[in-house]
Amino acid sequence: MTSSVDDRTTSSEPPTTTFQRISAPPVTKRPPVPPVTRRTVVSPVVARTLRIPATEAVRERSVRFRIGLTWALLVLNVLTFYPHTWSGQPLILPIPSIIGKAITQGALPAALVMAMIVNRRLIVKPSIFLALISLLVLEAFVNALQARHFGTIYRSFRLGGFIFTLWLLSPWWGRRDLLLVRSHVITTTVVLGFTILGLVVSPSRALGGGRLGGAFWPTPPPQVAEFAAVTLGLVVVMWLAARFSGWGTLFVTGIAVLILYLSHTRTAILAMVLGILVAGLSMISSEARVRKLFASIGIIATIVAVTLSGVVMTWLLRGEGTQQLTSLTGRTATWSAVVNIPRNLFQVIFGFGLSNKSVNGLPVDSNWLASFLDQGVFGVVVSASALLFVLITAYFTPRGVKRSLALFLATYCLVASFTETSFSDASTYLLELTLAASLLATSGLNRRQE
Repeated sequence: MTSSVDDRTTSSEPPTTTFQRISAPPVTKRPPVPPVTRRTVVSPVVARTLRIPATEAVRERSVRFRIGLTWALLVLNVLTFYPHTWSGQPLILPIPSIIGKAITQGALPAALVMAMIVNRRLIVKPSIFLALISLLVLEAFVNALQARHFGTIYRSFRLGGFIFTLWLLSPWWGRRDLLLVRSHVITTTVVLGFTILGLVVSPSRALGGGRLGGAFWPTPPPQVAEFAAVTLGLVVVMWLAARFSGWGTLFVTGIAVLILYLSHTRTAILAMVLGILVAGLSMISSEARVRKLFASIGIIATIVAVTLSGVVMTWLLRGEGTQQLTSLTGRTATWSAVVNIPRNLFQVIFGFGLSNKSVNGLPVDSNWLASFLDQGVFGVVVSASALLFVLITAYFTPRGVKRSLALFLATYCLVASFTETSFSDASTYLLELTLAASLLATSGLNRRQE
């Protein structure tokens, strides 16, 4: 049998294998990825201009700043100004009388405009306290209708603008962060800072007459002492409620005590001590820090009374004789002149209209007699009602830092009202009493409506 060579496999190549082609799965298109944008934080003013939403935190900071600025302008409006220090010496930086008065009097319309900016919807919160002091505005305009001097009409409009600004700030009453209290403390601290700076630069001008006053801005010693006492009292009460740092309280206490010592103002010290006492007693059962402080003060007071009583009495007397002490530094003579002014029935009820609170060139230095002079029995009753409302409301308010702060401010205003012209007109005392009323109110405007 013959075999063919062609029938044998002589190639070394491997046999080919055929694979079946597998189709790839269909490709689906992914949704487009939005571009990554960078979040930029802008101010509310720029946000409104460019229509960019501002963050809540930035909006809140802006509102706090504008409210603090409004409160500072109200304080500036009631500061005393004359083109020299209270002892008659020239200021360190001379300020012409027309410019100084323009600054203080122009602060009120600026505060009103700022309040309208922050409260664009003109939302006001119902308040019995503001309603009571608004009666003083109505009564002032009644007197302005028959006023013989333009000053009475001008003061009536200024009081109306002052009270209206307080109404515009009412939605921010009762805040937990104590916004208005902190604004007041910051403002008075700035004033006291300028007073200390004047003492460092020119001690002879700041201590002219033996009492500390303003040398850059002509702040008289009673007002300097009032700011120091109120600032110290508010800081101490907040510290007792653990709302202020210990080192900060120590620093403020040291500066304020020095200012009170150099100002030689007895009314401010007495009002501050009684205010802190009342505020401390309101939380003595809930705060161990209050009990420790009162015990320490009792020990220190006992030691001072035994060892330094003579020095303390010399400081309190201020070199005054018996006649000056019994006449309250001449106040009783002015008070007698106020009472003896001839009046008709209308003037007994409604007074003579708003004035500079002086008789024969001498200041009245009493809230109640000044109110009787300008606003009659009606003004006295309204002022007493406003003060009693704050005290009664504080009595029925639950314990807490806001209640204690309100009691301190109300007690201070009550004590100071006997020898100082206080809350019957636009003044720092009216601001402090309003501050007390705001602490007793519930939280007002929703932050998203600001």
